[in-house]
Amino acid sequence: MITKDIQDNVRAALVEDLGNGDITAGLIPKEQTARARIIVREPAILCGIPWVEEVFQQLGGGVSLHWCGNDGDTLVLDSTVCELEGPARTLLTAERTTLNFLQTLSGTATVTRRYVDAIAGTPVRLLDTRKTLPGLRVAQKYAVRCGGGLNHRMGLFDAVLIKENHIQAAGSIIAAVQQARYLHPRAPLVVEVETLEQIKEALTVDVPQLLLDNMAPATLCKAVQLTAKRAKLEASGGITLANIRIIADTGVDFISIGSLTKDLKAVDFSMRFHT
Repeated sequence: MITKDIQDNVRAALVEDLGNGDITAGLIPKEQTARARIIVREPAILCGIPWVEEVFQQLGGGVSLHWCGNDGDTLVLDSTVCELEGPARTLLTAERTTLNFLQTLSGTATVTRRYVDAIAGTPVRLLDTRKTLPGLRVAQKYAVRCGGGLNHRMGLFDAVLIKENHIQAAGSIIAAVQQARYLHPRAPLVVEVETLEQIKEALTVDVPQLLLDNMAPATLCKAVQLTAKRAKLEASGGITLANIRIIADTGVDFISIGSLTKDLKAVDFSMRFHT
């Protein structure tokens, strides 16, 4: 986890919400203190603690937080997630930004855990993609890890992924792979393929990992037989909770799913003051 990314995420969120200041919290006496708790209103996987703590840090500190669990823990309906105590104004000002991070990141972690559970007992590992909310990629990829998944490349800078348009522009898989190895010999290399013939071409240049795009289960089985462990295989495209187990049982090594981070359903959290 990169601390600067957390700081930047929180700073942007507070600027967005506060503008020139919280004019409603200003109705509360500056010296007034309060106690509050964050409650989850549905079963979920907790994620977002570092972002919440950074919110209060950037608002000046003075609020103590006692977490009732850790990121990655399972939350039950109506359970208390965190106990807070400090200046009432700070608690009020931080409320929405805090809950926004929790609901977003816990949402990502929760759906990831559902997919991970669906392939439990198989050697297949679940991967995310770059289909993330703008500005929150590091945060959402952290949430995927909290949910039990693995991260694919972070961006365009840390791995070579040769896709359909790259192949078209380069002229062939072989040409694209040769150029990639010349320019970035140490970078991880993945090639997206759509047919068994493309797999055969990629194997001639010893591509270490193949992304099998939108292949039916029967074709995936043939791809597994064809590669015979000469390359790691990643299935992607059209994969849901309803069919992921079928995909996993074909023998692929990885399954990548964009909906982990792009089709977000927030988890319902609330903050309540109490005596």
